[in-house]
Amino acid sequence: MNSRSSLLSRFQGDPIRVLIIPGLRNSGHGHWQSWLQTQYRGAKRVEQADWSDPNVQTWSECIDETLARAPAHTQWIAVAHSFGCLALAHHLARHRDARRHTTTGGIQTALMVAPADPIKFGVTDQLPREGLGIPATLIGSENDPWMPLERAHEWASLWGAGFQNLGAVGHINTESGFGPWPLARYKVDQMIRHIQRQRRIERAHPLEFNYGV
Repeated sequence: MNSRSSLLSRFQGDPIRVLIIPGLRNSGHGHWQSWLQTQYRGAKRVEQADWSDPNVQTWSECIDETLARAPAHTQWIAVAHSFGCLALAHHLARHRDARRHTTTGGIQTALMVAPADPIKFGVTDQLPREGLGIPATLIGSENDPWMPLERAHEWASLWGAGFQNLGAVGHINTESGFGPWPLARYKVDQMIRHIQRQRRIERAHPLEFNYGV
């Protein structure tokens, strides 16, 4: 699809899709990510060859492969949990320059929930420290065994993400009582509305945006 066709398709209301990025051992049937995936038509889960092997490079490349199966102009909202947050940050850092030269598809914004501590996995040096290049919200917990709240806040600042302290709620997973989670849906709905507003602005003022057409 050329740039003009991509722009016209976007203005005609292509669906905004949700990309689920689980952490170690995947997110089971009762996990809030699995519930959230059922809430949005066309939602897609990033699958890993080995859910027990936390290799941030490999996991990041699986995000690439998942996105590549959809049309290039598809716009995504990423919803990551635990080690999946680190894989997402790694992916976004690798593609930061490419995003500067396109205004069409790819991950537009992200919800990052209970990120795993990069120190635990020895991947600190592989993660960005100068922003993610997209709007993002990070939700942390006061007693998360996988990431101290203070460090979660530090990473949110480094990534230019909004930060929300959810309180003493563990790792925000099935074990800590998070099955269906309306707050996650509310956050994603907000992100969808933001993208839709941006589309309306671009449709009303197309000459103000450079699409290379």
